[in-house]
Amino acid sequence: GEKPFECTICLKAFSQFSTLARHLRMHTGERPFNCLHCSKAFKQQKNLREHLRTHTGERPHKCDQCTASFAMRGHLKAHVRTHTGEKPFECTICLKAFSQFSTLARHLRMHT
Repeated sequence: GEKPFECTICLKAFSQFSTLARHLRMHTGERPFNCLHCSKAFKQQKNLREHLRTHTGERPHKCDQCTASFAMRGHLKAHVRTHTGEKPFECTICLKAFSQFSTLARHLRMHT
């Protein structure tokens, strides 16, 4: 499809102006979506909506293999790896693999 809206910073093109506007926040760091319960602010409304669950206690993302449930889809995805054993994050230095990126990042500090 046609992509007439181009980012003047990185030249990435978009089919809708609203998508370009959202993309520009990546470059500017603007966070226009503010939580009314705490001081956190977000670049996208969907991230604010997800964050609000930390205040409401809502946990709509449920594991289909156990009773665990999560406020954020990404946390469920990481949890499911405890059942599957999948370890998609690999150290490029020693080739050890990890189920979560944060664990790989912590491991990488060992090599420095």
